Amino acid sequence: MSGGALALALGAAVLHATWNVLLAGARNTAAATGGLIVWGVALLAIPAVLVADVSTSAIPFILASAALELGYFLLLARAYDTGELSVVYPVARGVAPALVLVVGVMTGLGERVGVLGAVGVLCIVGGVLLVGAQGRTASRDLGFGLAIAAAIAAYTLVDSEGVQRAAPVTYLALVLAPSAVLYPAVVRTGPDLGARSAFTAAATLGAYLLVLFALELAPPAPVAAVRESSVVIATLLAAAFLGERVSAVRVAGSVLVVAGVAAIAYT
Repeated sequence: MSGGALALALGAAVLHATWNVLLAGARNTAAATGGLIVWGVALLAIPAVLVADVSTSAIPFILASAALELGYFLLLARAYDTGELSVVYPVARGVAPALVLVVGVMTGLGERVGVLGAVGVLCIVGGVLLVGAQGRTASRDLGFGLAIAAAIAAYTLVDSEGVQRAAPVTYLALVLAPSAVLYPAVVRTGPDLGARSAFTAAATLGAYLLVLFALELAPPAPVAAVRESSVVIATLLAAAFLGERVSAVRVAGSVLVVAGVAAIAYT
């Protein structure tokens, strides 16, 4: 893996962890999430129109992904409003790739699970148990993390097919657009369109773009492995900026989750 690809993947990890910390630390998480979605669609609008490459066969995937993204944002806002990022984030980001792997194998969409993949899944399970091993509050956050992981895994599987039928930037804009309208109606809270929400949206899209650039320079496996270092980064940022009590056990669990994701990436 070249130095440039490594820097891009690490940058994506930092940005991804950062936007989650900004969202979790918002005064009104529901409004901040709505603002993130609206700003995200606004930032994507012009590039999406300029590219405008969408096949009619992509429509079912866009609709399915839009519904899953709405559920994802609703769960994320609720989880960060009542829980700790240092539990929710590692569980969500770690369990999702394991679910994608398992579902892919069961449905014939993926390869057989080798030894490395099996070790990766076991590492993630062990890491999740360590992360969620601190009482009832952690157990509640663990539940949210697992639900968010299921949403991530589901839209990942849908999007893997959808982006074959549309340009990624146009596809993403069309997937997010319904949430920009429906999310505020569901939560009954207007979106926060301030500078913080704009920066959060920019960091969200920036993380996505950096991964794409890194993939132009290196194979997917090492990029995915480095990208998931965001789990540890987010855990440390939660302690530094959100005032969460992050124990050595929780940090160890986050590291184990990253190791598991890396193993799956190389499967």
